[in-house]
Amino acid sequence: MTRPLVLPVAHPAENAPVRVCVLGDLILDHYVSGTTRRISQEAPVLVLEQEEEEYRPGGAASVAYLLRGLGAEVELVGVTGEDAHRDVLLGLLRRDRINCTAVVADPDRPTTIKHRFLGLAAGRHRQQILRVDRESTQSISAQVQEHLAALLESALERCQVLLISDYAKGVCTPGLLQHAVQAARRRGVPVVVDPARVKDYRPYAGATLITPNRTEAGMASGQRIDSPQRAITAARVLCSQHRFHAVLVTLDAQGMVLVEQGQGKHFPTQAREVYDVTGAGDMVLAAVGVCLARGMTLPQAVPVANAAAGLEVQHLGVAQVTWDEVQRALGAAAAAAPPQRKHLSLEQAAALAAELRGQGKQVVFTNGCFDLLHAGHVTYLAEAKAQGDVLFVGLNSDESIRALKGPTRPVQKLPSRLAVLSALEMVDYVVVFGELTPVKLIEAIRPHVLVKGGDYRGREEEITGRELLARWGGRLHLATFVPGVSTTKITETIRDVAA
Repeated sequence: MTRPLVLPVAHPAENAPVRVCVLGDLILDHYVSGTTRRISQEAPVLVLEQEEEEYRPGGAASVAYLLRGLGAEVELVGVTGEDAHRDVLLGLLRRDRINCTAVVADPDRPTTIKHRFLGLAAGRHRQQILRVDRESTQSISAQVQEHLAALLESALERCQVLLISDYAKGVCTPGLLQHAVQAARRRGVPVVVDPARVKDYRPYAGATLITPNRTEAGMASGQRIDSPQRAITAARVLCSQHRFHAVLVTLDAQGMVLVEQGQGKHFPTQAREVYDVTGAGDMVLAAVGVCLARGMTLPQAVPVANAAAGLEVQHLGVAQVTWDEVQRALGAAAAAAPPQRKHLSLEQAAALAAELRGQGKQVVFTNGCFDLLHAGHVTYLAEAKAQGDVLFVGLNSDESIRALKGPTRPVQKLPSRLAVLSALEMVDYVVVFGELTPVKLIEAIRPHVLVKGGDYRGREEEITGRELLARWGGRLHLATFVPGVSTTKITETIRDVAA
């Protein structure tokens, strides 16, 4: 049996350019806005007094447009008609420097266009009062499909991620979809699919990640999704049936759930005022694509996509959101998260550290068990904080301490260690990790300075994460070693006194 494409390990520089290929149904969105004050005398319908008119990219073109806002270079593969609406759409895309050389003109079909009429009544927000679509949902011909496949193969040679945006307008045929998945697999390129609202996901089989919404996931899995846990169950069904590496189900106000290799996790969303949900799914696809192209893991990418979608729904129609805006939103949420203001998840720490680096702050990282906090710890942490502006501390979980130091440790369980460590003024943020080493934390936070104890002097090659620093120009600092104090010695003294 063919296995799903596993995410490649990539570690691009912080601001390295990323290039994303987008395949799918191209749509032109047409907005006609005005004011509604009266009912027509000809029929019982509203009269819209037109004031504004605007065209925007939609469908897969919207994904490309949003990718540009997030800072990615984009190669777009799709089909339009051979008509005036094609010229309008390509003009919008080229204005944003989106590569449209793989956009094929098919004289046998129209360019898909959605006319949206929005009315303002009583001084409130504009709302849609009518939508008129002009489209063909017939599958593209075998000749056009073959042409697109060749153009896609060429684009994949230059891209780090393939995004597929399927709006069921006839471009994403089963044959082309499987050709795209297999072509990407051969090159080690992750494939992320925003599926059409269909029951049969077999054409997407083998994709790295699929991003259905609640309704779509329920339809395809045959599951009733009324909670995050049920969404996890549905995602596991889809992974098993179609060999997806992972499934991300979007749940509107309930956030998102990610199932990756059988493991499920719920990512709540931050409450925001929702103005227009148009483009939220496209933004999730675009944000995940940029994150994967930057070398982030899926658990790191999902909070970014969650925040980006939250910002998107605050705008009317599809609107670009920048990478810096997303990072600021994540950083603000992480810094203000009650009730454990200093206790961050790995994903929150990664987002906040990126925001701090963007502000020019020096990020410092160290780690330890911090079982029985003593003078040596306090001196060490004060010196660590002095190396920069913000100090992140990785704290071993109880399980990892037992694996490292034996069944009698830790003396203090995690809640106590976390509370004491967080109370120290020099400690800005604490991130608990369950692995034997903090390498994942270091990769996520990307500190300017990695601090370790002075007892490593002369054996620096043993320090976890030392070799990672060169990737982003960080440095290693060995703190002053305070002799004669340690948790082991303290526990031995207590035993002697008790005896």
